[in-house]
Amino acid sequence: MSDFRRLPNLAALRAFEAAARHQNFSRAAEEIHLTHGAISHQVRALEQELGVELFTRNGKKIAVTADGLRFAEVIRTSLSQIAQATAVLQDVRRPKRLTITTLPSFAARWLAPRLERFIEIYPDLEVSLHSSNHKVDFAKEGVDIAIRFGVGAKQAGLCSEHLMDDVYYPVLSPHFNGGDLPKNPQELLPSQLLRCHDEPWLGWFRLAGLDLPEPSGGLLYQDSSMLARAAHNGRGIALGRHSIVQSEVASGQLLRLFEIALPCPSSYYLVYPERGLELPQVRAFRAWLLQEIAGTQVQ
Repeated sequence: MSDFRRLPNLAALRAFEAAARHQNFSRAAEEIHLTHGAISHQVRALEQELGVELFTRNGKKIAVTADGLRFAEVIRTSLSQIAQATAVLQDVRRPKRLTITTLPSFAARWLAPRLERFIEIYPDLEVSLHSSNHKVDFAKEGVDIAIRFGVGAKQAGLCSEHLMDDVYYPVLSPHFNGGDLPKNPQELLPSQLLRCHDEPWLGWFRLAGLDLPEPSGGLLYQDSSMLARAAHNGRGIALGRHSIVQSEVASGQLLRLFEIALPCPSSYYLVYPERGLELPQVRAFRAWLLQEIAGTQVQ
């Protein structure tokens, strides 16, 4: 068995390795947060313990000896192995974390209600859900994976996977107008139509055979989730996006008007760094998400 009692002081070994690498006691002291005097003292003590000169000294200048250079290389390798083993242990004990970002409307109305099922499958995984619609800087923001609504433009260093398409159709509260609801598109009144910044009515009008201009005036909602909430509260008729309103339509809180559905020009995409799937938590979320979407029928 190795006699570890013969090992020199580990703090002195670390001080010596830094000094040998920098060929300077002051820079070694800055690196390991000690004083110049402390580094010099530890190196002297190590030389006395070993009975070997590790540095030649000429005034304030030092130079590592041939023996010191060989010894420093062995210590550097050993300290690196210790650091790697420590990192492995810490990584095993540290809870895995998955950071997701998606649009506020999609986060609130589609993803968040389903994430409980994902967490039930992976209870040891810490999931952080961020809602945003800006271009993601994955490294700077610490994001693992993003869900975006757009045309799937390629970006250098990123993978973009098509997730699902979507459609628009009118929705309203079953209590709107005292329950006297439009029976066909021709009965829609412009004054009853709710408006959203990114979801104009004009395309749906044309598909329904209506020669109407885009509604104007009144409140313009900036978010499709806010638009759906306004319809739920009986404020008017919204042109809802299926992914945003489908749960309330299924529960009867919102009613879908007519069978006319306008395909969205944009789709949902999964975006992640090129090597993102090397992380097991990212692979797990991607597989789960694709399975969830497979059960979502856009009508």
